[in-house]
Amino acid sequence: MKRVLITGAAGFLGSHLCDRFIKEGYQVVGMDNLLTGNIENIEHLFPLKEFEFYYHDVSKFVHVAGKLDYILHFASPASPIDYLKMPIQTLKVGSLGTHNLLGLAKEKKARILVASTSEVYGDPHVHPQSEEYWGNVNSVGPRGVYDEAKRFQEAITMAYHTYHNLETRIVRIFNTYGPRMRLDDGRVLPAFMAQALRGEDLTVFGDGSQTRSFCYVDDLIDGIYRLLLSDYHLPMNIGNPSEITIKEFGEEIIKLTGTKQKLVYHPLPQDDPKQRCPDITKAREILGWEPKVDRAEGLKLTYEYFKNKIEKGN
Repeated sequence: MKRVLITGAAGFLGSHLCDRFIKEGYQVVGMDNLLTGNIENIEHLFPLKEFEFYYHDVSKFVHVAGKLDYILHFASPASPIDYLKMPIQTLKVGSLGTHNLLGLAKEKKARILVASTSEVYGDPHVHPQSEEYWGNVNSVGPRGVYDEAKRFQEAITMAYHTYHNLETRIVRIFNTYGPRMRLDDGRVLPAFMAQALRGEDLTVFGDGSQTRSFCYVDDLIDGIYRLLLSDYHLPMNIGNPSEITIKEFGEEIIKLTGTKQKLVYHPLPQDDPKQRCPDITKAREILGWEPKVDRAEGLKLTYEYFKNKIEKGN
């Protein structure tokens, strides 16, 4: 049985990765310091002999006894609310944490996949964003702590690949949604749904003309799984190229929830990207991957999840 270490295991994406790898017959070691993760996301896995959990901060030295075939590094605050509140921890997990896990991968002769982000493209001048675009990032702006942590993470991962001949993979993740997201994480989808469920008007920053592209979590996890097992070592976009303006998206949420709210407009935060849409040509050609869940279906599943949580008092 192959053994995989997943950091950030109690987070939104990490917990879904744990499920997928157990389903595929792997022994899964989950690791999380629960800074932004939620143990409830993985508590259903604790009775399984295929799962073990390490409570640990990967910014400190990482040791896992026994063999490891794969490492997936998904530990990091990922929402603006979190990384603006915890800028130092965000920079440390992207730099020190990534260094520690690359060292562990080298020691174990394991293949490592690191979770990068579409935020490496910053506020892009190229649209849609392909992997060859170098980005437009303000390194000293409020979002710089996250953007530059991820850009450094990519750089050191490539350095380990080149200098140590380490088997590495880099996934650039675009906006993803689905069950186990936090309602309070500050990103546009949970923010809209939380406001709708509370009977509040939906807050749009700027004039609402900025765009996002939303990928359902099951599609994203499948893309990551395929990338890990592929022979491709350069960064790859995984996301849904179906683009929508924030204004249109807010209107979709109001229609979905059947509420009477309206959109209210606030100033756009500094360095907020005006456009975000992945070019997934490489994922299609190399992995044979593209998203299957359309936004209407995915939003309905996500809304039911959030509604149930609120009804249960969670």
